[in-house]
Amino acid sequence: MTPEDIVIRHAAALDRRRAQDALWQDCYDHVLPPATGGRVALFDATAADAAEQLAASLLAELTPPWSRWFGLAPARGSADPAAAAAMEDAAETLQAHLDRSNFALEMHQAFLDLVIAGTGLLLVEEAPPGEASALRFTAVPLREAVLEEGPAGRLDTVFRAARLTSAALAARFPATAPPRDGQGEDTPRHRVIEAVWPDRDGHRFRAVLVTDTAPVTLAEGRFAESPFIAFRWLKAPGESYGRGPVAKALPDIRTANKVVELVLKNASIAATGIWQAEDDGVLNPATVRLEPGAIIPKAPGSSGLTPLAAPGNFDVSQLVLADLRARIRTALLADRLGPEQRARMTATEVLERAAETARLLGATYGRLQAELLAPLVARCMSILRRRGEIPSLVVDGREAVPRYRSPLAQVQGRADAANTLLFLQAVRAMGPEAVAQLDLPAAARWLGRTLSAPAEVLIPETPTAKE
Repeated sequence: MTPEDIVIRHAAALDRRRAQDALWQDCYDHVLPPATGGRVALFDATAADAAEQLAASLLAELTPPWSRWFGLAPARGSADPAAAAAMEDAAETLQAHLDRSNFALEMHQAFLDLVIAGTGLLLVEEAPPGEASALRFTAVPLREAVLEEGPAGRLDTVFRAARLTSAALAARFPATAPPRDGQGEDTPRHRVIEAVWPDRDGHRFRAVLVTDTAPVTLAEGRFAESPFIAFRWLKAPGESYGRGPVAKALPDIRTANKVVELVLKNASIAATGIWQAEDDGVLNPATVRLEPGAIIPKAPGSSGLTPLAAPGNFDVSQLVLADLRARIRTALLADRLGPEQRARMTATEVLERAAETARLLGATYGRLQAELLAPLVARCMSILRRRGEIPSLVVDGREAVPRYRSPLAQVQGRADAANTLLFLQAVRAMGPEAVAQLDLPAAARWLGRTLSAPAEVLIPETPTAKE
């Protein structure tokens, strides 16, 4: 795309996104308002608490910090021991760089965008030499990005617009002399659009400075893997942006907020009351203080202040509010992924709850695995290969692929392992002749792979073992 094409496509994509802006703003106002205060007065924090729990649970279930949530395996068949050791070393190197980077911090913020707006955007860049990690992550606010869906159904074209000061422009693009004018140096005035789009050999990148005459190219390049990773919670047919659980629960969130507001107003009336008094020219309502120990003067023969009886009570609001809060927590999976209130749970119940959670998140997890986890690992490995941290892992002419070991990914593995152990137990009960039909070392290796056991606990498979 030329600089002019970038400006035109960004404007067209921004117009298509405007239909989402009002819904996103409403979701943020009710769940994650700005520090300066949003457009909506909040009286109930159920949705905000549940959304934060869901984002934290996604981080712990999909990409747990300080834990190996992925591995590397050959694309097909079994690899020789040397290739397996090389893949394990590469996975350990990548995990070490993730642990030393800001991955956990930025990933949690991106998950917040995912839960609230249904779409998250993570920028994966190579850190400058000398940093503790070769990787640097940035959770890009959704309001700064405009996304386009490609033919493959992925958000592979990303436009990011920002206004930068001259100093920020020079720091971001040092090879370009930033234009200057008479305004203050701290006033953002230079409009910059960064675009990344798929190309035949990877992804192209171009940053342009929008001026009054014609856009000027600030930088351009090519990436093997896109630095922007856009991912969605779920997607309706014909739409590009995702839909999140907060948008689904927004009617209940609005209603619960209004009910709590009415309850508080009713409580204030119950605490202070509504009073009436005779207008005898002596009583001044402006000087009356309704507090313990106060003496309120009244004219002789007048009734003074008389409480006005309320027309009814608002006790039914507690029933409505309890139901609304339960539905909000269910929609945001707080009762599934959050802490369990029951103290006593059998091991079978724990496994069944984990399996039920996997079924509920099956479609979402599949989408996140395709749109987030796989591109994330590929992008990080591309950076580490370019810096010489890991070798190019090619087995049988195909590059190694990631195998996910997160707690959510292991739920199905535990079910498969339980079925296999049940089968082995049944075969053992059939006698020695049936046991002789089993390849127990192969079964042990399969269980190790399925349950994500460390490679060190297994004896490497040798070619003579198959003969």
